[in-house]
Amino acid sequence: MQVQDISADLAQVVEHAHAERNPLVIIGGGTKGFYGRASQGTQLSVSAHRGITNYEPTELVLSARAGTPLGDIESALAEHGQMLPFDPPRFGKAATLGGTLACGLSGPARPYLGAARDFVLGTRVLNGRGELLRFGGEVMKNVAGYDVSRLMVGAQGTLGVLLEASLKVLPRPPAEITLVREERPEAALTAMNALGGKPYPLTATAYDGQRLYLRFSGASTAVAAAAARVGGERLPEVDDFWDSVRDHAHPYFAGDAPIWRLSVPAAAPLTDLEGVGFFEWGGAQRWLRGEPAADAVWHHARAAGGHASLYRGGDRGAVFQPLPEEMAAVQRRIKQAFDPRGILNAHRLYAEW
Repeated sequence: MQVQDISADLAQVVEHAHAERNPLVIIGGGTKGFYGRASQGTQLSVSAHRGITNYEPTELVLSARAGTPLGDIESALAEHGQMLPFDPPRFGKAATLGGTLACGLSGPARPYLGAARDFVLGTRVLNGRGELLRFGGEVMKNVAGYDVSRLMVGAQGTLGVLLEASLKVLPRPPAEITLVREERPEAALTAMNALGGKPYPLTATAYDGQRLYLRFSGASTAVAAAAARVGGERLPEVDDFWDSVRDHAHPYFAGDAPIWRLSVPAAAPLTDLEGVGFFEWGGAQRWLRGEPAADAVWHHARAAGGHASLYRGGDRGAVFQPLPEEMAAVQRRIKQAFDPRGILNAHRLYAEW
């Protein structure tokens, strides 16, 4: 594994960019460049800032630099029978830890094991002045009060250049199976919600318009008991279905049509918006493929108690659902505190900052 610390060089670049008011576009592995609005400026690559800096298997804690490939981290964890619990999406072999956390994306296990930000214990970042800041630590007891480390997760680099992160990891479950059942959409949503309330080791759910997929992970006896009670055809262990869902390699996501993501309460009724044909996370994450009017999608998501975003493709001018003014004002103040001259991934989230 290549190990390199270029934090001093990165700090110098950011400090100079701040002085010159020169916008910077932060890049890791480049696998998630499709997400968010387009930023303009000088590229600042952190891909060379890599390496696992600390790993204590007995403590279930790993720290690594932002440019470290996810593959390197997962290989190190696998040697000790451990894993990143939030099923991080990759979208390519070059995916890095920093890009994954900056985008705040989680995979199929998210509602059952936790989101990416739930496992972040601490971070080291460069703010918009080029100052090195450290938040949190490497143990859970250090995560108290206003947790700035987790604020970085999903900020897409607009608050700082992520240099290093410490994560809580978990043991890999000894047994895992996926059951498949033919279901109608309404029945699939009902089943997802019902199973989520039972004491089963459920770790992923998905529905592709015809088939309901249920993943159970845990102790062999618990997994076998759940499978016997729930029923369904067993998916072959070599099948890469969950990888295809996580990385949008599933046929539903193929092609150039825009992809919208709707985040709504799991029990919310199915939408009548044309194009919604795939949902997961117990029904809380729903995907729409097509080109509906943005206002219509946002209105529907808001009425259901959630929000929506143009995940991939389409007109990237307005990507994320507009915020209420009170919330937008808070975000502007946070941005001003961390990046007073707005040089870091400018306008990546919203046109105003």
